[in-house]
Parts: sequence; C-alpha cells; structure tokens
Amino acid sequence: MLAQRCGLTQVAVVLADLLGRREQAVREQLRDGYRDASAKSGAKRGDKRRSLEVSTCFAPLLRWVVALHPPDCTHLALGMDASTLGQRFTVLSIHVLIRGCAIPVAWTMVRATAKGAWQPHWEALFQHLQGSVPAAWTVIVTAGRGLDAKWLFQAITALGWHPFLRINRQGTYCPDGVDTFRPLSQGVTMHGGRWKGTVRCFTTPKRQRACTLVARWDAGYRDPWLVLTDLPPAVADVAWYRLRAWIEASYKAMKRGGWQWEQTKMTNPRRAERLWLALALATLWVVSVGCYAEATQPAVVLTALPETHVARRRATGQRPLRSLSCLHRGRLRLVAAFIHGHALPPMQLIPEPWPKSLNSHIVRPLAYRPLQNAA
Repeated sequence: MLAQRCGLTQVAVVLADLLGRREQAVREQLRDGYRDASAKSGAKRGDKRRSLEVSTCFAPLLRWVVALHPPDCTHLALGMDASTLGQRFTVLSIHVLIRGCAIPVAWTMVRATAKGAWQPHWEALFQHLQGSVPAAWTVIVTAGRGLDAKWLFQAITALGWHPFLRINRQGTYCPDGVDTFRPLSQGVTMHGGRWKGTVRCFTTPKRQRACTLVARWDAGYRDPWLVLTDLPPAVADVAWYRLRAWIEASYKAMKRGGWQWEQTKMTNPRRAERLWLALALATLWVVSVGCYAEATQPAVVLTALPETHVARRRATGQRPLRSLSCLHRGRLRLVAAFIHGHALPPMQLIPEPWPKSLNSHIVRPLAYRPLQNAA
C-alpha cells in the first residue's frame, strides 16, 4: 500500500526501512511467500517447507468481506470474468462489486496459450466459496456474453446464489404459455423496449434451461441487454447488470491504476496466484477504508447560507458524482494516518443501493471554465 505497487524490490525497500532490516533479507523472505515448497530457502538442506495453497484462502476472504458489511445489509453483488496479461497468463476471477470498485475473492491462472476448457476451473472457484455467505443473503453473480453456459447457471444456483448472465441475441426463447420458440432478437425493440418473464431459453437440448429472461434496449445502446437469471420476474431488475462494469475497475487497480501488476516478471502461474493474494488483501484494505470515508462524508448544509448565495442556486439536491475512487481515497487516508502517526482509519464496506436505472452518469454543466488553447 505504501509502495503503491507490487514490485518485489520496491516493497522490500519500504518494509526494510519501516522494520529496520536489510533489504536483501526482506526481499528473500517475501520471495519465499510465493515459492513452491521445494524452492524455498533451506529446502535443499532438508528443512521442512510447504507451499501456500491459495484456494484455501478464498472462503475466509469472502467471509471477511461479508463481515465488513453493515448488520442491516443482506445483499451482495459478484462479478466474474477472464482477463489476460499479455501472452503469459489468463486470469479467471470472481470479484465483490461495491461502490464503483471490485475486490477479488477467488481466482486461478492458466497460461495464456494453454489449450483446454475453463469449465473445471470456474466450477472449482465456486466450490471453494461454498458456505461463505449467509443463506439469508441475496447474492447475484454477473457475467458477460460468452459466460452463459448451462453448467455455469447450475453451478451458481447450486450455491443458493442467483446468476445474472448476459446472452447474445442470436438464440431463441419460448415464454411460458406459448408453444413456439421466438428469436431473441425480436424480444425487445430499440428506444426503451423492455420485457421480462419466465421462459425456456434455447432449443438445443444441451443449452436449454427454464429461467427468467429480463431484457431492455434503450436508445443510444448498440445492443440490448438480455440477461438470464433464476430470480422471479417480479424481483429481478435488469438494471442490476450495470454493477458488472465495476469489475473493470479491479483490473485497472491491479495494473497501471494501482498495484502495477502488468510489470511483473513472473512466468509461473502458481507463483502469480500467490502474489494475487497479497494484491487482493491490499485492495480489500484500501477499498474498505475508502468506502467508509466516502459514506461518512458530511452532507452539504445550505440552511446556514444566505438566500442569495451561489451554492443555493447551484444545488441540485442530488448526491455529487464520485470524484475519486474508493480505492484511491482509502489509500490516501491510510498514508495520511501514517504520516501523522494516527490510528488506522476504520474498515467497513458500505454498499450503495442497487441501481434502478441504466444511466451510468448524469450530464451536468462543468463547474469550471475549460482551458483555452494557447494562441
């Protein structure tokens, strides 16, 4: 967190200065954290060493996330996706989505050029998370197009969670009470078209499933949102799929926007998975501090201002747009606490209400004059 990067040398220098130790000794100790048992210091001399099994940390990590939520919170949004690091790794990961950020809680890495199906990896990740969230909670799992397989739908519902899987519009669906299948492309039309109901989706036996289809196609969008879930139509809201976009913030935080993971020289997937555990803990720390700081910011009070004050004229009554991510706000709060020697700021994950609209932003006039071009 203090180094603002995950590079081994930079982190070792910071820790060595803080702890009053030699840089090389700290660096070697950090390397042992992600090495296999046979490659750790002292292993060749016969010292007993063991490898860190990252998968055993996934359930405790998610339980920690749940424990940091307020007592009255009983819902959780997860996002799953695959990302790559050049030609080295493909990362399959599951994240908790909150306040514009995403916290990784389960992941696995395969070589980017390796052949084979992803199904066993995804199923294993969900199995590792089993029992981590109270049964009374509502948990949705969002995924983009390409991750809508029947086995994935079943793996999520087997946990008592609710899939929110976006599909393409090339397939077909059959609403309850109707005998014929219809093209998904005809389910909704542009300019505000929306529909939801219980259906049988797809005609292919291996893909077909009974589920709820929620669909919407607003003006300005190139394609409609067609989302499959097991929630009843009266409960499911297609706007919840907006939360999935926050997973991109996690990838940015891991790379150039935060911990600079794209600069790693690692080539071993197992070692990289162990490094991600440190990144996940750092992300959880700063995001939880930032969430609490953002949620407890004092509200703007206008009653004490004169009637003609400019702030009264500009007030909209709406919450201001987020000017700084919770990740960066939390990190800056922690750095300030270190500088002043204060107690560490509290950690709490305070979610916002789930969206009711597809609008991702509100267009507002700039509060400043744009810079003019030089003459």
